[in-house]
Amino acid sequence: MNSNNGTSLEDRLSRAAEAKSAMLAKFKRAQDPNNPEALEKRKQREAIVAARAARAIQREAARQEQEREFARQAALAAEAAAKAAAEAERLAAEQAARESIEQAERQAAIEAEQKVKRDARYAARKTAQKRRRRGY
Repeated sequence: MNSNNGTSLEDRLSRAAEAKSAMLAKFKRAQDPNNPEALEKRKQREAIVAARAARAIQREAARQEQEREFARQAALAAEAAAKAAAEAERLAAEQAARESIEQAERQAAIEAEQKVKRDARYAARKTAQKRRRRGY
């Protein structure tokens, strides 16, 4: 399958030299700051960097907004818990006051009952003394 159409050593060397010179020219064009292709690539990279920065700013703003929302919700929850605790405390105070009033009423009823019993004993004792004096 060897063919002699352009496969001589000089042809191969010349093609290799042309390829090297083409690569060198391409490299030099890429390094040239005024090259339109390089300028276009630089603009694209700058646009990508700017878009990334804008997205990062948006993410940061969204994160801060979310933190503010969480803080607001936590404040509302704390306020609701404080209200619930105050209501529970008020109800406990009312219950304690009601129980102390009931206890005082029970104590007064017990004392009145004891007084009635004491008065009855005193009256019975006096009646017995009168009977003994009169000789009944």
